[in-house]
Amino acid sequence: MNHHHLSDVWVYLAASPLLGLTATLIAYQFAYLIYTKCRFSPLANPVAISVILIVSVLVATDTPYQTYFAGAQFVHFLLGPATVALAVPLYQQMSRLRDQWRAFLVGAVLGSASAIATAMMIASVLGASRTTVLSLASKSVTMAIAMGVSEKVGGLPSLTAALVMLTGIIGAMISASILNLLQIRDDAIRGFALGVSAHGIGTARAFQINEQMGAFAGLAMGLSGLLTALVLPFALRLLGVI
Repeated sequence: MNHHHLSDVWVYLAASPLLGLTATLIAYQFAYLIYTKCRFSPLANPVAISVILIVSVLVATDTPYQTYFAGAQFVHFLLGPATVALAVPLYQQMSRLRDQWRAFLVGAVLGSASAIATAMMIASVLGASRTTVLSLASKSVTMAIAMGVSEKVGGLPSLTAALVMLTGIIGAMISASILNLLQIRDDAIRGFALGVSAHGIGTARAFQINEQMGAFAGLAMGLSGLLTALVLPFALRLLGVI
């Protein structure tokens, strides 16, 4: 009887759009607690832990993703205002941006191009299908842009979305070690590298370190997304790939 009652309660809660929102907030708070207990180690990335927790709950309760997203879309909606808000810390770095805008622009172009070329070439060498290779092309830019570009060039937007998330999580985890190995100490350059290689998740990680790093990560994320959206479809057509 108790089991039947609990089942009825779960069915009622699962039908509520607030379930997805509540589950997302609880999962992230728990993941962030783990992150703090690990002294903010990039290996304990709260986004990665949150994803694992949410997926585990959805699988265990046999809850369709569409039901979950009906509530989680409120968080998704806030990504837009949050992205626009990145202009505020960048404006505070305007003096350096005026002096070195050419270097940052070249860095965004080369970083975006290398991310696209290496992903596609490695996938081709390993025997991936044409669709998979095209899905990998935009995996280093923020998800909203990546999925649109992937559909435009003949990839699978759903596969691209998963690859974007993996790229961001792995990039945020290993970037500090690589930058330390290369003896890159400048916070602006470290942030810019994070934004180019790990898009939004890397930018969030940069802001956790300091505001200057976050500002330039946001700049890199925006530039690489813009360049990829404008240039990638044209470049692939020019090369006869699509």
